[in-house]
This record gives sequence, C-alpha cells and structure tokens, in this order.
Amino acid sequence: MPQIKSAIKRVETNRKANLRNTAQTSAMRTSIKKFEVAADKGSDDKQALYTDAISAVDKAASKGLIHANKAANTKSRLTKLNK
Repeated sequence: MPQIKSAIKRVETNRKANLRNTAQTSAMRTSIKKFEVAADKGSDDKQALYTDAISAVDKAASKGLIHANKAANTKSRLTKLNK
C-alpha cells in the first residue's frame, strides 16, 4: 500500500475506474449475447435487442473500453446475424 497521499488517492481512483469499466464491459457483452440468442431462435424482439447491442458497442468504443476496430468488427458481425 502506498504511503504518499497522492498515491493513495490514485489507488482509490484506479479501483473505482476498474469497477466502472468492468461493469460497462459486462453490460456490453450481456447485450451482445442476448441478441445472439434471440437471433438464433428467431425471436420477435430481435430488432430491439440488435439496437441495444449496437448502442452498447458504440458506447464502449467511445469510452475507450474496446478499440474502434473491434467495435466495427463486432457491429459488422451482429449486422450479418440480424439479416
């Protein structure tokens, strides 16, 4: 554990950021999986889940959680499933 006050603050800030990033990444993955399952079954709410998944991927990319190219690849893959 750090002794310097600024280092102690930095540890706490990093912990909070890690929790936030983990939660947002998990939410993105969950929305993607929900859409994939719905697309597999041919569910009626497939379009709404597709929109949620694309939105979650865009938010993650804008916040720097995933790289822009990974976001583009994921969106392309989901779009193929949506057809």
